[in-house]
Amino acid sequence: MDKNHPDVKFGKSGVLLVNLGTPDSTSWWDIRKYLREFLSDRRVIEVNPIIWQLILNLFILTFRPSKTAHAYKKIWRKESNESPLLFFTRSQAYKLNKKIGNEKVIVDFAMRYGNPSIVSRLNILKDKGCDNIIILPLYPQYAAATTATVCDEVYRSLMKMRWQPSLQIIPHYESNAMYIDALINSIKKKIDEIDWKPDLILSSYHGIPKSYFDKGDPYHCYCHKTTRLLSEKFNDIEIQTSFQSRFGPQEWLTPYTDKTLETLPSKGVKNLLVICPGFSSDCVETLEEINIQGRESFISNGGKNFDLIPCLNDNLDHIELFNGLVKKYL
Repeated sequence: MDKNHPDVKFGKSGVLLVNLGTPDSTSWWDIRKYLREFLSDRRVIEVNPIIWQLILNLFILTFRPSKTAHAYKKIWRKESNESPLLFFTRSQAYKLNKKIGNEKVIVDFAMRYGNPSIVSRLNILKDKGCDNIIILPLYPQYAAATTATVCDEVYRSLMKMRWQPSLQIIPHYESNAMYIDALINSIKKKIDEIDWKPDLILSSYHGIPKSYFDKGDPYHCYCHKTTRLLSEKFNDIEIQTSFQSRFGPQEWLTPYTDKTLETLPSKGVKNLLVICPGFSSDCVETLEEINIQGRESFISNGGKNFDLIPCLNDNLDHIELFNGLVKKYL
């Protein structure tokens, strides 16, 4: 090689875990910055972009950050000054790297919205000599507003690279046996910890507008498939599906989790466990929306016992699942 040729590292594989994202802090400006990026994604909000930008900038980004900041402050990890989602995603990458990482394989993580960004991590992996990149979107059930938008951002990032690595994207894993077994283990662990018997387990997934489903998004089907597989393996207690976190006036996938929690006590369900299989890490949607707001709603409407089954987070069987998903692409 010409001695004047720039030094080029090569021959390694990079594994990038990608989660949804998190604000950098609970400040109004950091929340606003995060919401602006998230809600400007055309796959997340499928509305005329000109009209939507007016609504977003004039109204939503003026009033919403205060409400969102209030929710984040309730669950923020004060000891490390970060969101639980960032803490657990970093830990997942660290533990997976400890398991499979070597001089030829590097595991890292990124966020679709916020920091660390996908483009920054891809550039770091490339600079370290990774000419083969494996992307693992941390969404078990595919949706255009989640998995597909990760792909969009990865492709946009590669478009700016002069020397592009090879690329492999791991697909949805809603019915993977290791995933289902890990969820079952989390259910059994929680039941062993409590001193009451659940009347029902509510499996709550993040919702999407019904119009997205009508256009052909398979997300709804994948969520019900996960619940069905859980029910087949754990038939001691009934498991029902619901959808949370709706936003705006349009109809979303039903039944709504918040409405379900309000009405279950009147139907004889006094002791309830909730699991959120669509979230790979505990976050504001599970810890604040479900375990704080949801708990208060259920109890105030006549419920007796309520508990949230933690997300798989950095549990050993979750890391084993990631290993199983990744290794076939290495």
